Amino acid sequence: MQRLHYIFLIVFLSLFSIQLAIADSNSPSSSQLLADLLENPDTRQQLIDELRASSVNPEIEESEIAVAQPGMIAQVAEATQSFAQELIEQIVFASEAVSLVSQADWTSLTPLALELLYVVIASLASFFLLRKLAIPLFNLANNSALSQPGAARLLTRTIIVIGAFIVDLVTVILAWVVGYAVALFLIGDLGEMRTTQSMFLNAFLIIEVFKALVRVLFSSRYENLRLLPFCAETAEYWNTWLSRISSFIGYGMLFIVPMVSLNIAAALGHFLSLIIMTIAFIYAFVIIMQNKKKVARNISDQAEENDFAFTSVLLNMLSRSWHLVAIAYFAALVLVTAIRPEDALPIMIQASLQTLVAIVVGLFTSAFLSQLISRQLTVSDDVKLRFPALEERLNEFIPSTLKVIRLIIMVTVFAFVLDAWSLFNLTEWISSETGSRILGSLLSVAVILLIAKLLWIAFASWVEHQINPATGKGAASARQATLLKLLSNAVMITLIVFTVMISLAELGLNIGPLIAGAGVVGLAIGFGAQTLVKDVITGVFIQLENAINAGDVVTAGGITGTAENLTIRSLGLRDRFGTYHLVPFSSITSVSNYMRGYGYHVGEYGVAYREDTDEVFVHLRAAFDELMSDPEHRDNILDDLEVQGVTELGDNAVNLRVRIKTLPGAQWSVGRAYNRLVKRHLDAAGIEIPFPHLTLYFGQNKDGTAPPAPLNVVSTPSSRRAELGSDQQPKEARSNAESGMDFDDD
Repeated sequence: MQRLHYIFLIVFLSLFSIQLAIADSNSPSSSQLLADLLENPDTRQQLIDELRASSVNPEIEESEIAVAQPGMIAQVAEATQSFAQELIEQIVFASEAVSLVSQADWTSLTPLALELLYVVIASLASFFLLRKLAIPLFNLANNSALSQPGAARLLTRTIIVIGAFIVDLVTVILAWVVGYAVALFLIGDLGEMRTTQSMFLNAFLIIEVFKALVRVLFSSRYENLRLLPFCAETAEYWNTWLSRISSFIGYGMLFIVPMVSLNIAAALGHFLSLIIMTIAFIYAFVIIMQNKKKVARNISDQAEENDFAFTSVLLNMLSRSWHLVAIAYFAALVLVTAIRPEDALPIMIQASLQTLVAIVVGLFTSAFLSQLISRQLTVSDDVKLRFPALEERLNEFIPSTLKVIRLIIMVTVFAFVLDAWSLFNLTEWISSETGSRILGSLLSVAVILLIAKLLWIAFASWVEHQINPATGKGAASARQATLLKLLSNAVMITLIVFTVMISLAELGLNIGPLIAGAGVVGLAIGFGAQTLVKDVITGVFIQLENAINAGDVVTAGGITGTAENLTIRSLGLRDRFGTYHLVPFSSITSVSNYMRGYGYHVGEYGVAYREDTDEVFVHLRAAFDELMSDPEHRDNILDDLEVQGVTELGDNAVNLRVRIKTLPGAQWSVGRAYNRLVKRHLDAAGIEIPFPHLTLYFGQNKDGTAPPAPLNVVSTPSSRRAELGSDQQPKEARSNAESGMDFDDD
């Protein structure tokens, strides 16, 4: 039995020590309990005996240590027991304090209550009057919030909303000042104020400032002064609900509870605060569950409309768990009120305001950046003429940078929210060595990446400026364009390598072994990839010898086509069928370039043996003269027609050759146009362009006579017989050995 008493006493002292650590050291309930324990002779003597027994019996001391140092499960159990006992104690002391209410002298309290009532009426009446007077200012701000489009509109609207909030704040402060003036100069002794009046005015100021912040987010009367994208009905609903619950909690915890604790009993005030927070929790729980699906649907709609993946993910997560967060918030209010009734509300107000401010600032900044991202950056026509791709590069770089900034803002807001609820000490982490090092490294890496990107944009724009024909220097040569393109690839690779290395060094990684390892790996790759090395070396010499440039028509590796892409390793060719060929430089043994200096159209034409070749050359020159009269082809021809004469006496034709000197690459179009004109001129002159003939030989006897040719006409189509008539029907073909010809003439 004594052992049970001892254990009970140890547990009681432990709970008492926890209560002293949590609650105010001047709490009347804790002091009263200790005094009662020491005043009672029986309990005092029992405590002395048990302490003496523990010093004699070491086993009891060890058990005491075991009780004093419990495990995690025991700690949870003790904390739960402590909370339950604290709650029971508050209920017991509150029930005892209720008897004091019936014994109070209410007649003496009546003047004090009237004075307080006058202050309340003066403060509220002046506040409503000032709000009425400020309505024209709110209307003006509401109408002016849509004056400018795009990002300027958002910035203008935000400034106007802040201005409206300042006006709202000024009305609250003026009403608070009026209440203080009435309490100091019109009620009671001049220049003196009662504590209850001061408590009400301070509660009024805090609550109305909080309501003003709520109106910034959920303004019901003025649509353009509402930051959150809600309709008027939804905004009015949440504005009304938040105003009600903030008034109930604020005036209850900041005015009624302190007044009861001060004038009646602290225990009754603690119990009353627990009742107020419990009622607020039940009311909030009902409202949250009623709007669970509706709010989740609205948040999901916002997630679908958002173009930032990280924000969309967060909003989708919030849509599924927002009610849990809200319920946990109000449950935390109840728990903190039960555990720390003295400073529960100030802690929650500070955390709530910090969370609200962080979210509002984050939402505004994110919305402003979203407006900037949605807009396309434009450059002047002069800059666009000199740097045609600069606008496109900027419109690719700036939105990406702004998205990264939005991500940083989201993380910062999250850190501020955690810091507000003491889940993460942001200030301590930033001032710590680890936090400073991480932030410094991240900032350095961000600056390095930004500088590298800007350098690449500047260099790519310079290359574009050099090859742009509209810069005043004229179009760059094919060799310049090819070398600048290869230089761009080299600079890009260099920037990437140096940026990665410097960034890793800033993050604290030792890049010395990395560089040495990269050298060893590169050497190994070089031995294992000899073909690749051969490609690179051959490509370097091909470029140094100016054998191929982008846009040239070449024959390389047995493939003829236009050189579209040249790298340090391979050549990309597009043939006349549109097929793209990637030819490694190591497979190229020779290069035939059709685009160096000039080109020739070599025309070789065959005519019949009976034609006069001199006359044919006259018509070939006439065709060339007509070709020169065409301005489309005249500018591509560099010299007069070169007649090279008769080149061959062939089996079926006499071949004549001419040649036309053209600009490089124009020989094919000029040749096609000239061939067309040659055909027309020779046809007009009746000059035969022979084509292969088939000679039928039926053989002959040894004496030179020809045998009969066995030819038969099997039938004649009816349509043909109708055309010829009955007297012109063809006779049956028969051989005629005496005529010396292959067929009959009749």
